[in-house]
Amino acid sequence: MQQKPDISDSSAERAVEQMDLPEAQAELERLAALLSQADTAYFRDDAPVMSDADYDSLRQRNAAIEARFPQLIRPDSPGQRVGAAPAEGFGKIRHARRMLSLANAFSDEDVADFVNGIRRFLNLDPQTPLFFTAEPKIDGLSLSLRYEAGRLVHAATRGDGEIGEDVTANARTIADIPQSLADAPDVLEVRGEVYMTHSDFAALNAKQAGIGGKVFANPRNAAAGSLRQLDAEITRQRPLRFFAYAWGALSAPLAATQAGALARLEALGFVPNPLLRKCESLTDLFDTYTAIAAQRAELGYDIDGVVYKLDDLTLQARLGLRSTTPRWAIAHKFPAERAWTLLEGIDIQVGRTGALSPVARLTPVTVGGVVVSNATLHNEDYIAGRDSRGEAIRDGRDIRIGDWVEIYRAGDVIPKIRDIDPARRPDTAIPYQMPDHCPECGSPALREPGESVRRCTGGMICPAQAVERLKHFVSRAAFDIEGLGAKQVESFWRDGWIASPRDIFTLKDRFGPGQPRQLKNREGWGEKSAQKLFDAIDAKRRIPLARFLFALGLRHVGETSAAMLASHYGSWDALRAAMVEAADPDSPAHGELLSIDGVGPVMAQTLISGFAAERAEINALAKLLEIEPASESIADSPVAGKTIVFTGTLERMTRAEAKARAEALGAKVAGSVSARTDLLVAGPGAGSKAKKAADLGVEVIDEDQWLALTGAS
Repeated sequence: MQQKPDISDSSAERAVEQMDLPEAQAELERLAALLSQADTAYFRDDAPVMSDADYDSLRQRNAAIEARFPQLIRPDSPGQRVGAAPAEGFGKIRHARRMLSLANAFSDEDVADFVNGIRRFLNLDPQTPLFFTAEPKIDGLSLSLRYEAGRLVHAATRGDGEIGEDVTANARTIADIPQSLADAPDVLEVRGEVYMTHSDFAALNAKQAGIGGKVFANPRNAAAGSLRQLDAEITRQRPLRFFAYAWGALSAPLAATQAGALARLEALGFVPNPLLRKCESLTDLFDTYTAIAAQRAELGYDIDGVVYKLDDLTLQARLGLRSTTPRWAIAHKFPAERAWTLLEGIDIQVGRTGALSPVARLTPVTVGGVVVSNATLHNEDYIAGRDSRGEAIRDGRDIRIGDWVEIYRAGDVIPKIRDIDPARRPDTAIPYQMPDHCPECGSPALREPGESVRRCTGGMICPAQAVERLKHFVSRAAFDIEGLGAKQVESFWRDGWIASPRDIFTLKDRFGPGQPRQLKNREGWGEKSAQKLFDAIDAKRRIPLARFLFALGLRHVGETSAAMLASHYGSWDALRAAMVEAADPDSPAHGELLSIDGVGPVMAQTLISGFAAERAEINALAKLLEIEPASESIADSPVAGKTIVFTGTLERMTRAEAKARAEALGAKVAGSVSARTDLLVAGPGAGSKAKKAADLGVEVIDEDQWLALTGAS
């Protein structure tokens, strides 16, 4: 059994930008050894020693170091090779044309760079249409089949790209591989992927277990191990399948396009993937990726991404090849779904409302192409193995420092802990106790009845709350002051330049021209950048009431509820007066507040107490601003309270304008279609979102109908 390589060397944690020449040289040596071991285990021995995510992460790191230190590129660089040397025991076949690997994309930006790179290389005008094919990337074993005069003469694995293993006898036993072809070029090399379906894999493992044979870890290993049997009769008994996706040597062209060539292969008796699509734009590529990803669990076989190829074969030839990959194709990888790592500690973060949030500090691990070193732990109940109702989660297993934990990225964004491995828990691990005092200011941290979190009682004397409130105040959905982001707020607060929101609007008076200390003299600033910030602050002195309410950062008051309150009271003066009067629970103002749709007793009390506690600060801030009254009657809006999704290309307004218009009318704009979606606005190029909306019965309208509905046509 192969030993899993140690990829957690401390040198791997050092940023590439911080490396000096000796460090880079040592790290490249380490990476070359690790990746060579991984390639041999995966491509030759069918016994992977690391996850795909770990492997991709190491390859990316190697490429980054080589890009910064090109003089250190090694003769055995992982970036200069494909696969691994063929195994002993098989004959060797030299490929007439190299079998290459594919470059990887891990984000939409990577795909956009790929397409733009093609345009730059070919010197194409941005308006020149480019067509691509998109198909699932099968997680199997690459195979090349050579036909001469219509007959299969040999089959070879990829090997190291130049020389592969002769598995001809075994390939002949696979039903999807024709033994002879009619009306084919005299020389035809068909390339594709050998794989095994989930159901066949389960049946094979059950059979193997019953006879005491080898049980495989996954379908890819089972397929590769079955194809590499020295006895072809064993391969014949294994349920192997084959998808054709490319070709090697040819005596005559198959077609003028990638899609046409695959159609020709299908006519000859091969099986291309049925999910192959032709795409005309980046939007088409992304929609196809999303659609294939959504079907991933139902396909019945493993895929790990979507492959995009330039459709025009003449353009493919002009683009040519790199040392190990073609310039005209790329694999858009799916995020890794899960990964295991060590929980090194639990940190407590204090938010703007005083909530104490536990955060897992992890040994860095790659999940979905992203290195994760922290993950949310929600609250103390979640750590203890209970949900909000007190019922057991993870079968009641608690989470402790020192545990091995399974990480996943919820919605491919927020890292979370799914489970722990009790078998690997150290004897020294003890149950975690949530602190009962704020780690930032030392104030008592109380958990009120019915609440799932503890909160610091220090209020604005707590530095964490003060800073987080300021960050929220300048966030995109609040004041959104250009040039004043989270880093600048932290810096100004740390040096005592800003202690509360109103200090932002007196910054110029205190640190502008003519003052003893000036912003232009601060490190990282100059006269132009300082004046630009002052101008940006002045530009936000006029602000809609709803944004002002949201910016105050009161508990339970989000964007939607702030818009509802602004619409109901109309002006700042009316709302402020109502909050003072509503402090009396028997007053008409209190009853009016509770009558607003979406305002319950908890939110009402938060508003009343929040305004009371910070009345002087809020009033002082308001005097520095011009707070616009609510100009729209959201209550009468045809889209108030509805969830809307925009897709495709809008021709009469930008996506940002459409979103702003919807939100101004009291709607919530979402990024994806779900059962909670009320309306989909679809422009040209709408893809998977439109299909999903149709499947869910969501109303779909075009841009003209949207403009008419909202009175903007």
